[in-house]
Amino acid sequence: MLVTSETQTVAALMAGIGGRAKQAARILALAPTAQKNDALIAIADILVADSAIILAANARDMARGSETGLSAASLDRLKLDEKRVTAMAESVRAIATLDDPVGTIISQWTRPNGLSIERVRTPLGVIGVIFESRPNVTADAGALCLKSGNASILRCGSDSRHSSDAIHAAIVKGLMKAGLPAHAIQLVPVNDRAAVGEMLSGLGGAIDVIVPRGGRSLVARVQTEARVPVFAHLEGLCHIYIDASAHLGMAKAVTLNAKMRRTGICGAVETLLVDRQAAGTHLIPVLETLSHAGCEIRGSSEVLAFHPLVKPASEADWASEYLDAIISVKLVEGIGGAIDHIAQWSSHHTEAVIAEDEKVVERFFNEVDSAILLHNASTQFADGGEFGFGGEIGIATGKMHARGPVGVEQLTSFNYRVRGTGQTRP
Repeated sequence: MLVTSETQTVAALMAGIGGRAKQAARILALAPTAQKNDALIAIADILVADSAIILAANARDMARGSETGLSAASLDRLKLDEKRVTAMAESVRAIATLDDPVGTIISQWTRPNGLSIERVRTPLGVIGVIFESRPNVTADAGALCLKSGNASILRCGSDSRHSSDAIHAAIVKGLMKAGLPAHAIQLVPVNDRAAVGEMLSGLGGAIDVIVPRGGRSLVARVQTEARVPVFAHLEGLCHIYIDASAHLGMAKAVTLNAKMRRTGICGAVETLLVDRQAAGTHLIPVLETLSHAGCEIRGSSEVLAFHPLVKPASEADWASEYLDAIISVKLVEGIGGAIDHIAQWSSHHTEAVIAEDEKVVERFFNEVDSAILLHNASTQFADGGEFGFGGEIGIATGKMHARGPVGVEQLTSFNYRVRGTGQTRP
């Protein structure tokens, strides 16, 4: 790679950020719960107090997004209003009320030789978060890292630059008000892609884990290039299966909410699977509910025969995360057919079953291998806040360390503390 003075400048900038984060991590690891909570409450208060500044900054981002042709779903992810700023502040307050995981004894036991062993939660250290359009991630990720005793380095996309800068300014005020270092939560101040590369390298050992939140290309790059552990999901290819035993009204309401409440989030359902035995009773009412709400329906050859507005689905549709008002629909041979389809196409994020038959539900829970499984509930509950985590830094679909919503507990590791009375090993 050609090394230029500009590249060297970004490298030096990021090295400084990494060094300051590492220093802050040592302080945060020892910070008392009360001080961390004071900082979080101060951040929430300042977010509300500075809402006019934040919304003005967001208006600049929205205008630029419209000019550059961002999709409606992307603009929705980017948009802030008074309600969303208030929700952001309330999320930070909720994180302040959570139990502090740091120092929690996970388990303890005594060996026959008298050694007392404890497994105790500890912070991970420095967490790098790379995100794109959602400016609220600045507050959510920073607050979760702070509560779990971690320093954080946040890198926003150019789409949300002004909004994220304004939110970060409020965060810094809150940290300083509580007597914590301003560099406990840092926002990378440049849009240069070289900054991402520096973070993926680990900043000379400063970063302990990377969390990407964004589109497939971003996450794929992070998973390919990162030299440090990654909590990530490539996409939220979520499914709902409607069994013949499902209550029709519930099937209609849950599917509509799962698809259309917010189409641009990773928990939005993308594929609907309907029990072939329920085709005559459930399929048309559910399709009409979606169609009336403005959802484009792409169906298998069987589904095409049931509704005039259904467009033919291609093989690519079963692998598509639309993040838009589009859904693919297929008839399957009962719960077995649904499980087979999900096993082939799922991204292991979130799946739901709508059924009253307990055997169907039990089989769904036992055989579907995804981070979040729901029964008779919308896939849009795939959210750390809805799980009672106060918020989330992302949804992890891997199987190592963290899976599902990544909250304060998942942002910790542990060590073993062994207490003796002079024992020596024979």
